[in-house]
Amino acid sequence: MSPDDVEQDAATLAKGDGHVGHLNASMAISNEMVRLYKDQFGRGPTKARTTWGGSDLVTVVLEDTLTPAERNLIKMGEHQRLRDLRMTFQYASVREFCEPVERVTGRKVRAFISGIDTEADGLATELFVLHPEGYDGPSRSDRSES
Repeated sequence: MSPDDVEQDAATLAKGDGHVGHLNASMAISNEMVRLYKDQFGRGPTKARTTWGGSDLVTVVLEDTLTPAERNLIKMGEHQRLRDLRMTFQYASVREFCEPVERVTGRKVRAFISGIDTEADGLATELFVLHPEGYDGPSRSDRSES
């Protein structure tokens, strides 16, 4: 599947109202995050689940995200170094993380929060707080380029 196909599928899945719309958007966002992890880290997670917390919070939980090199850092006891490296990569790629969520939901991201638990086999979370519908100001990704 090409990146264009993923974008078209994500936009198609996000259509719908209420619960069905959120379920379709959740699937599309999960797929986008797996693709993004593959692109950013060279390896995608084995599981991805996206849930909504109310109407403005999107939470993505990604499991088994570690690369072989990252697993070696853990064996060396370098958990903090690995967390620091991952966070550097995540926040250097704010636009890449926020853009698919904005495209799928049709709303701008207000805040992006990323985390990883190196003690839990690289379980990672990506949290997106969305602006209300109709908001036309800058998104989080716009502010990351300042």
